[in-house]
Amino acid sequence: MTKTYNRETHDSRGNIKGQAPDRWTTLVVIAISQLMLVLDSSIMNIAIPTAKIDLHISNANQQWVITAYTLAFGSLLLLGGRIGDYMGRKKIFLVGLIGFAASSALGGFAINQGMLYGSRALQGVFGALLAPAALALISETFTVPSERAKAFGVMGAISGGGAAIGLIVGGTLTEFASWRWCLGVNTPIAIVAALLAVKYVHESKAEGDNTYDIPGVITATAGLFSLTYGFNQAATSGWADGHTIGFLAGAVVLLIAFIMIESKVANPLMPLRVITERNRGGSYLGSLVVGAGIFSMFLFLGLYLQVILGFSPLKTGFAFLPFTAGIIIFAGISSQLLPKVGPKPLMVPGLIFSGIGLLLLTRITPVTGYWSHVVPSLVIISSGMALVFIPLTSTSLHAVSHHDTGVASAMVNTSQQIGGSLGTALLNTVAATATTSYLAANAIAKNDQIGNAFAVTHGFTVAFKFSAALLFVGAIVLFFFINIGKEALVETEGVGMH
Repeated sequence: MTKTYNRETHDSRGNIKGQAPDRWTTLVVIAISQLMLVLDSSIMNIAIPTAKIDLHISNANQQWVITAYTLAFGSLLLLGGRIGDYMGRKKIFLVGLIGFAASSALGGFAINQGMLYGSRALQGVFGALLAPAALALISETFTVPSERAKAFGVMGAISGGGAAIGLIVGGTLTEFASWRWCLGVNTPIAIVAALLAVKYVHESKAEGDNTYDIPGVITATAGLFSLTYGFNQAATSGWADGHTIGFLAGAVVLLIAFIMIESKVANPLMPLRVITERNRGGSYLGSLVVGAGIFSMFLFLGLYLQVILGFSPLKTGFAFLPFTAGIIIFAGISSQLLPKVGPKPLMVPGLIFSGIGLLLLTRITPVTGYWSHVVPSLVIISSGMALVFIPLTSTSLHAVSHHDTGVASAMVNTSQQIGGSLGTALLNTVAATATTSYLAANAIAKNDQIGNAFAVTHGFTVAFKFSAALLFVGAIVLFFFINIGKEALVETEGVGMH
């Protein structure tokens, strides 16, 4: 049954009737946890060079500092979302925070590479519980469209700008303290968030049939693991590698089996109704391309700033501040406009703006400047992404039943995670191929430093072109899939006002 709230009624104190008076404090608590997750996704990129030396990690194994986390996180998100639905989203939110705090501390005290990889995998496990529970709690707490848009605006700003902040924090901690604090910093943050959550976060859980779909759990987890591992393997060993082909082929088989299971079981892990509704399905496809575009932008632009322009890790982190500022400013604008104009007028132009910003980055060379070529692009990309993040989250949870809020939230994170893995693998190959072709076409010798710098930068610019193309395709997808207007944002199926 769909309930539509056309007007907001207030009590004598100015609070919207039926809404928790401490809901904005709840948002602060959830925002802290989200910031921690986003920071963690980028902060370790800065810590790796120092950690390698300290723990005697080889070049071949250094990827596992990142991959151990992404594999666990990406493969367990759907299950984590369902566990939150069934066991209680507040309860699982707290378990996720405490587990993340403990695993981060374990990583900070790592005495060898195995201990570090294990702690990163545990972070991924608890992150997969925490992330979908956080989004689901916001959806359940803020049921009035104008307030939900503002709440998602805050989360969008954190998601978009947090990665750049992570680079700054990681550079600062590594340079002035120790790489271990890049992990250890999560522990006090998570503990504080957990203590506040006990008081200010309200419990919600799915009613009705809460039995677990065990065949779905096995095929989904194994399929997403194979897919994530296959993409990571492609990024390091190439698409023709036997392991790459094997894991990607296995992922296809397992995920097809998963879909077949979900269409037949009585209480599926991922009800097909969640992804087949055109607006939610379009949003998940949009999240996929956004993940691919943003991850690749950070990767190649970060390499350009450090390898080509010679920026230090700390300076590189600060170099992304215009992106963070743009996200924060335009996320506020987006959250104000969403209830007034609806999602499509924001999302489609947003992806186009971001694509244009990426195309502007194709002008960079080893002799172009940061302020003249990088900053304008970052501002344009961030403004576009801010217009996308908030409505994308809102439409991805549009009219979803109370029973499925957690798993629908998990799909947002899963699609972004898979998009990031796919984008990194695909565009790494594109950049490497373009660099090799440039070297051959211009007969550049190995000891020609200037020529090699131009070749590498050329590879980056080709990758930026492909990233822009992905975002333009995403704009077309959203144009045809998203058909709800501003009035439909008030519709919440099966969710009453709390």
